[in-house]
Amino acid sequence: MSDYILHNYFRSTTSLRVRVALNIKGLEYDYMSYALLNNDHKSDAYLKLNPQGLVPALEIKDETVLTQSMAILEYLDEVKSEPLLLPADALGRARVRALAHIIAIDVHPINNLRILKYLETEFGANADAKKTWFHEWAHAGMQALETRLAGEPETGKFCHGNTPTIADICLYAQMFNNQKFDMDMAAYPTIMGIFQECECLPAFADAAPLNQPDAPNH
Repeated sequence: MSDYILHNYFRSTTSLRVRVALNIKGLEYDYMSYALLNNDHKSDAYLKLNPQGLVPALEIKDETVLTQSMAILEYLDEVKSEPLLLPADALGRARVRALAHIIAIDVHPINNLRILKYLETEFGANADAKKTWFHEWAHAGMQALETRLAGEPETGKFCHGNTPTIADICLYAQMFNNQKFDMDMAAYPTIMGIFQECECLPAFADAAPLNQPDAPNH
C-alpha cells in the first residue's frame, strides 16, 4: 500500500491534473474511483472525506485529506521539489499560476459537470445548448491563453520554458473537455503544440482518462 490514496474519476479533468502531478513526481498512489454520473461522490462515506462532495481528494495515510486540485499540486511541489512544477523565481511562479488559472479558475468551474447538469435541469438546456455554453467560455479562455503563449518570450516547448509546470498540467487536462465538446482548435496552434509535447511524456499519457482502471473497456 502506498502513502497516498487518490479519490477520483477517470473522466474528471481536475482528477487528471493530480494524476499527472503524482506521475511527474514519481509518487505511487492507490486509485479509488467514484462514478460521478451515479453520484458516488455524494455518498456519506465520501462526504466525510470531502464535505464539498467533489473529486479529487488526496488522502495522505494516517495524516489528512487534501482537496482542490490546485492546492494539491502546490502541496506536492512543496513536499517533493524535484522536478519542480513551479519555477524557482517569483515572477516565473506568478506567470505560471496566471496561465494555469485561466483554465482552472476562469474556464473549468463554469463548464464542469454540475454546472451543465444545472443548466439542463433548471433551464431546460438540451445537448446543443450545453455545447454552445461550453464553447462560449472555453473559446474565451483559449483565445487569451493562445495570445499569451504565442506572444511571450518565456514560452518554450511548454507553457513556461522547456519543462512542464502546473500550467501545462491544466492545459493538458482541459483539452479532453474541449475534445468531448468538439471544439475546433485550429485557431490555437501554440496550445496544440504544447498539448502534443505533453502527450509524448509518459507522466501525462499514463494519466489520460482512457488509461484509467475505471474507464470503459479498459
